[in-house]
Amino acid sequence: MRTKAHVSLAERTTLGLGGTCTAEVTLETPDDLERLPGVLSSYSLPVFVLGAGSNILAMDGEHELLLLCPDFSARPEILADEGERVSVRVSSGTPLPQLLAFCRREGLTGLEGLAGIPGRVGGAIAMNAGSFGSCMGDVLERVDIWADGALHTFEREQIELAYRVFAPKKALGKPWFVTGATLVLARDAHPEEVGQRMAEHMATKKARQPVTVRSAGCVFKNPPEGPSAGVLLDKAGYRGKSLGGVAFSAVHANFLVNTGQGRAEDAVRLLCEARDRVAQLYGTELSLEVKTLPWHSL
Repeated sequence: MRTKAHVSLAERTTLGLGGTCTAEVTLETPDDLERLPGVLSSYSLPVFVLGAGSNILAMDGEHELLLLCPDFSARPEILADEGERVSVRVSSGTPLPQLLAFCRREGLTGLEGLAGIPGRVGGAIAMNAGSFGSCMGDVLERVDIWADGALHTFEREQIELAYRVFAPKKALGKPWFVTGATLVLARDAHPEEVGQRMAEHMATKKARQPVTVRSAGCVFKNPPEGPSAGVLLDKAGYRGKSLGGVAFSAVHANFLVNTGQGRAEDAVRLLCEARDRVAQLYGTELSLEVKTLPWHSL
C-alpha cells in the first residue's frame, strides 16, 4: 500500500484537468484490502475510487478528498476451457490493452470492440465500457467487489447491466470497487482473425477519434433513440468549438480535448452550453458519460 499527500488531479487523468486532492491511497496487492478499513477511517475524508483516470473530468481547486486507487493486477488466467466457452480470470488493475493482447494470443473472441479503449479492467467493468457493438457486460460471468470492509462475489444475474450501467442489485456501502472478475469468452475457429478485427477497430478509431490528444473519451452518452450524441453536437455546431484551453474535437464532436492550458471551469461552461443548445434545437437531453471528480452537477 502506498500513500501520497497533495495529489495533482491533472496528472492523474487523461484529460489533464483539475486541481488537487488531500491524499491518495494506492492498493498494490489484494492483502492491502485487510488494512483498508483502518486506513479509510484514519483519513476521515470523502473517498473517490480512481483507476487510470481515463473517463474523468476533475474540477479545479483544492478538494478535501481521498483518492482510492486499486492497482493490483495479475496476468489473465484461463480457468476452464470447454472449446467454445472459455472462462478467464482477470484483476481489476489489469490494463485493458494487456487483456486484449492476451485474447489475441489465445484466439479468444468477445472483446475485440474494446480495442483502443484506455484504462483498466475495473473501470471498464464499473462503467460497462464498450465500442463497436460489444461491451464488458456482454462477457461477465461473476464479479468480485470490495465493500463494507469485505469482499463480495456477484453472479451475472445479481448485477444490473445496461448501456454504460453496472450496478449490483444488492445495496452496498460506499466506497465500493471491483477487485476482479471472471469473463466468458469464446475460442475463435480462426484465431488469427481476433487480432485482425482488433487492428481494424483500432484503425477505424484512429481515423474517427482524437486518440493522440488529451481527452476523456466520449463526454456524453448516446441517447437511447435517434442520432448519436456526436451527430447532435456536430449538427448544433460544436465540432471544433473551443473555450479557453478546452474544445470539442474537430475529429469527433463528442470528444472534449485539452488543447493546452485547459481549465475545468471552461470545460463545464462549454459542456453546459452544448447540452442546452442540443436540447433547444432537437429536444434531446444529453447526459454525461464522463465522471466528474468530485461530483459536480452540470
